[in-house]
Amino acid sequence: MAARCSLVVLIALLVGCGLGWLLLHVLAPGGWTLAKLVMLTAFIGTAPWTGLCAANALIGFIILMVSRDPVRAVCPLPMRPPRVLGRTAIVVTIRNEDMRRVMPPLRRLLTGLDLLGAGNAFGLFILSDTPAALAADEERAVAVFAAQDRDPSRICYRRRSTNTDFKAGNIMEFLDHRADGFEFMLALDADSEMSAEAVLHLLATIQAEPRLAIVQHLTVGLPASSAFPRLFQFGMRAGMRTWATGQAWWQGDEGPYWGHNAIVRIAPFRAHCRLPALPDGRPILSHDQIEAAVLRGAGWGVRVLPEEDGSREANPPALPEFLRRELRWLAGNMQYWHLLRLPGLRPMGRWQLIQAILLFAGTPLYLLFLLAAATAAATDPVSPFPSNWVLALSLAWPGALYSPKLLGYAEVMLMPAKLTRYGGPARFALGAGVEFAFALLMDAISAVAKTAALLRLALGAPAPWKPQNRNDRGVGWLEAARLLWLQTLFGVVVFAGFAQAGWEAVLWTAPFAGGLLLAIPFCVVTANARISRWMRDHGIAAIPEELDHAQTHVAVPVAALLTQEQAD
Repeated sequence: MAARCSLVVLIALLVGCGLGWLLLHVLAPGGWTLAKLVMLTAFIGTAPWTGLCAANALIGFIILMVSRDPVRAVCPLPMRPPRVLGRTAIVVTIRNEDMRRVMPPLRRLLTGLDLLGAGNAFGLFILSDTPAALAADEERAVAVFAAQDRDPSRICYRRRSTNTDFKAGNIMEFLDHRADGFEFMLALDADSEMSAEAVLHLLATIQAEPRLAIVQHLTVGLPASSAFPRLFQFGMRAGMRTWATGQAWWQGDEGPYWGHNAIVRIAPFRAHCRLPALPDGRPILSHDQIEAAVLRGAGWGVRVLPEEDGSREANPPALPEFLRRELRWLAGNMQYWHLLRLPGLRPMGRWQLIQAILLFAGTPLYLLFLLAAATAAATDPVSPFPSNWVLALSLAWPGALYSPKLLGYAEVMLMPAKLTRYGGPARFALGAGVEFAFALLMDAISAVAKTAALLRLALGAPAPWKPQNRNDRGVGWLEAARLLWLQTLFGVVVFAGFAQAGWEAVLWTAPFAGGLLLAIPFCVVTANARISRWMRDHGIAAIPEELDHAQTHVAVPVAALLTQEQAD
């Protein structure tokens, strides 16, 4: 793996140096000023993440295009199902959830396992951290669910009186007191949905390699009715496929863990994943990456299978919920600073924590670059505007930063079978174009929210960690204005600066900072029921599952082989 890691570093360095060379040609005319030096410094700070995006995307794209079986190319493990399935606990963690949403996917999963003759190897555990005053409905829902099952004894509901250590503590309490007789755990969130074939595929993979502690699929979005999640998940799906394939190629069995839709080997997880408190005594909020790092340090493998079919989750229904989720993740990832020196971690484990930090820590530098550029435009009338170099940089920098998504779109366009699943070239190209415009607008909005959150954390404000709303809803203008006034103000300041340099500078800036001025209407429009209905009716940004094409899971041969093994 050392050679593969070196190649990733080389690609990232070449991308960073190439973009830096373009930036120097943009900034050099007219001499150097303080604002230009700030722009250069901010760019250098963002270069590692941009280079990593390009490296993962390029490697993943090549593998997806040239390999007959990309999953086996990055995970060369035998996939033949074992004769005896390891006993597996399906573990669902909930807190203040709508059980009408939680239970149907679990029914489909259990029914699918029963149809494949594997149901007896699984038990279902609903682990609740819901306060007692709100728990009666969920307890009744589980009781009704169990009564309708062919084997009610395989379904268990447990509620803790206090949610000590949050989700990580909820799972560890289960493993300590209720996991006897189970070898594996299928970890699911309240909004998770997995097919029986995908679960058996994960189980076959982890049983094929005794030193694996965690195996998980990519998790894609469930078909969404609202405009915001359908656009978000359309782009996220394309980007994650190339990113995860490239990353799995050079990280091997030292991959990340995303905390759900994964098979976990119980014994090593229980032995090694009792998370330490932070230096100030607070519990760790974001548990998954440190759990993976600790397991790798103890000699256990963690793998991601970069395939999509059969593993899904719901995405936030509107921008306010999306930003709240992002800020929860930000607060959790920033805590990893305190864990980088944890004894026993391998270099790749520490890198995983650094990568999780970089996902958010570099965001203020993008805003600093934008603000410095606006300042330079407003205060430096001497420097000429090098249009050709600005054009090159304006294409190359976002091209590298968004390369996982862009190459993911290119892969679909070049694969007739995949393109058919998305409804053909015209429908897919329209969805990709609308989504990319959506991403440019949203990322500017998100950058301000993340920067403000980082400042609050630095000043000692408590991290937000509240229950999630998963239901579609509209967003009113007043709510959007209260949430996004800072983005709007920042946008006014930035565009006022660029306006001093003339209309050409404003036009160049609009794609990358326009989301700031449009933040409030963007929030309202992407949650609007009429616009959402129009997008659904016209199939814009529709995913294959929504188009109701026949789904062919990579794991289907596993089910067939399992049936054959049992018949033997």
